[in-house]
Amino acid sequence: MSVAAVAIAAALTMSACSDDSGDTASETTTTTAAVTTTEEAALELPTAADLNALLVKGLDPNVPLEEKTSMVEGSEQDPELINQVAAAAQQFGAEVTVLDPVIDNGDGTASAQLQLTVNGEVQQGGLAAIFVPTEDGSWKLSKATACQIVGMAQLTSPACPAA
Repeated sequence: MSVAAVAIAAALTMSACSDDSGDTASETTTTTAAVTTTEEAALELPTAADLNALLVKGLDPNVPLEEKTSMVEGSEQDPELINQVAAAAQQFGAEVTVLDPVIDNGDGTASAQLQLTVNGEVQQGGLAAIFVPTEDGSWKLSKATACQIVGMAQLTSPACPAA
């Protein structure tokens, strides 16, 4: 049951991530630019309600896949993963809730604890998730968190290199 629960957590957090094939300079530049842009625009830290709305939208079958993949950093490497894990979450009656407080990590990212509920029962433990700002001022799940969830759920994805 715990593997299924973790897989469901992956579904509800819209897991997908990109290959880190050594392009850290480019990623650092992109992240730095995003942080600078968000600082200039006084980007506010997301609330738990904001991040929960992101999860709900990601699981909505009426939301186009193109919108869903924009909610996860690096999801272009495996855009269908979000729909696959969302279907598994629905099958197991799972929900994920972002808990307060959302913390400013001081590097342009935010983090929060996720609580998993399966068939009405809150699962022990949780997962710390990191969220990154986008160019348009919204937030998305970080690729590091997404790949961590994929690994914990024993899922495979071309977006996450095997450990």
